[in-house]
Amino acid sequence: MNNHKNQTEINVGVDVGKSQLDIVLHPLDLHLSIPNDPEHIQKVIQVLKQHPVKRIVTEATGRYEHAFVFACDKANLPVVIVNPIKVRRFAQAIGVMAKTDRIDASVIAQFAAIIKPEIKQLPDEQSQIIKDLLIRRTQLLEMATMEKNRLQIMPKELYKSINTLLKSLNQQIDKLTEKLDKLVAQVKEWRVKSEILTSVPGVGKVLSYTLLSEMPELGKLNRKEIAALVGVAPMNRESGSYKGKRRIRGGRHRIRTVMFMAMMSAIQCNPVFKRYYQRLKAAGKMPKVALIACMRKLIVILNTMLKSEELWCAKNG
Repeated sequence: MNNHKNQTEINVGVDVGKSQLDIVLHPLDLHLSIPNDPEHIQKVIQVLKQHPVKRIVTEATGRYEHAFVFACDKANLPVVIVNPIKVRRFAQAIGVMAKTDRIDASVIAQFAAIIKPEIKQLPDEQSQIIKDLLIRRTQLLEMATMEKNRLQIMPKELYKSINTLLKSLNQQIDKLTEKLDKLVAQVKEWRVKSEILTSVPGVGKVLSYTLLSEMPELGKLNRKEIAALVGVAPMNRESGSYKGKRRIRGGRHRIRTVMFMAMMSAIQCNPVFKRYYQRLKAAGKMPKVALIACMRKLIVILNTMLKSEELWCAKNG
């Protein structure tokens, strides 16, 4: 058994490619390059376990990092997935302009050592599957919208082809929705939380499932923290005598997008949000600003409902 006490803490940067992983251990400047496959990932994990690793950081690449990240998590190694934009800005700040896989891994390792990104619990397998199904459902919906738009501009000779594809897309969307319902129903905690969330008029299954899969913090944070996490908390823009308009920034884009669509429905069918939206517009707020304010109110309410495990009550809105 290795004794890591009093040793320099090691931060690991991993540059992920489709077929290759470049790994740098900072400050040892040890570089490893391995194929991105299960066998070699397990071997490199044994190497990492021989060092006092404080954190392993990799960028979100879509899916290529998943095998390595989940293998590290299973081996109880502290792993973090970060936004590549943050790493890119860090590289610019320290003056690194050259770009190779090894340099990228080194920059990520330095980012890990200096910025010290918070180590968070990775989503469980069920959450990841639901997240992937939701993403695929969104993709199919976007494809269906594109085909519907084509119906408006294409000659009649193409109508049959477009309608055939639309029918197929709608069938796939229905199948994915059924699969999502079954997966959520299998887990009691998810089922109960979904019932609480969807008790709010305007909050449908898609928003409920999106929140549960992409925001496990819901119901555990305070109102300011949860609004900032979604990206609906206005941020000040001040410098010296300059005072700019407060704007939203950051947050979880996919959640915000689904919430925006849900709120379009809520201001029509939910009296609480309908009144709030109309009051904001009457006060001179632009429609989009008023909608975002309604989204902020909604996420705060949903957070409170999950925290207290209570169904929707219009009086609490």
